[in-house]
Amino acid sequence: MKGVVFTEFLEMVGARFSEAMVETLIAGSELPSGGAYTSIGTYEHQELVTLVVGLSERTQLPVPALIHAFGRHLLQRFVVAFPHFFSSASDAFTFLDRVEGYVHIEVRKLYPDAELPSFECTRPDPDTMLMLYRSRRGLADLASGLIEACAEHYGEQIAIEVEDRSGGARTEVCFHLRRTRAA
Repeated sequence: MKGVVFTEFLEMVGARFSEAMVETLIAGSELPSGGAYTSIGTYEHQELVTLVVGLSERTQLPVPALIHAFGRHLLQRFVVAFPHFFSSASDAFTFLDRVEGYVHIEVRKLYPDAELPSFECTRPDPDTMLMLYRSRRGLADLASGLIEACAEHYGEQIAIEVEDRSGGARTEVCFHLRRTRAA
């Protein structure tokens, strides 16, 4: 997993909780990297899991809620870091439909060894999108947070229903998105 994910997670922890929490979290976790992350480095996915579980234990917030909040945080950071991804789309569905065929291609140019989830989108009608998420990492809650924050970025209200097709592993999830109000 790319280091930018770790550095952004720790940034979120510092902003939402405190820098002392970041230090406590790293010091209290057994991390092969020692918790020294660079945005261009590559680290084991399990280290992120260890950090999220450790944060959950210290804050009493559920792991899925923390991962979801991290997805929301990431979208806000992506808007700042990659504004052209967002300015080229007029609404959330247009943007989400471009994730696999445009955004991920550009990300792979920056990080050729990045292991990204896959997304397949279908649009049964103008106000409905089915977005199929697949990843061996099972971070569907992260994707859900990204989707919610994306809708907010475009000023839209989108109802999200989640269908886990992987028996609870969260490795294959279909997001049923229904636009309830446009900007």
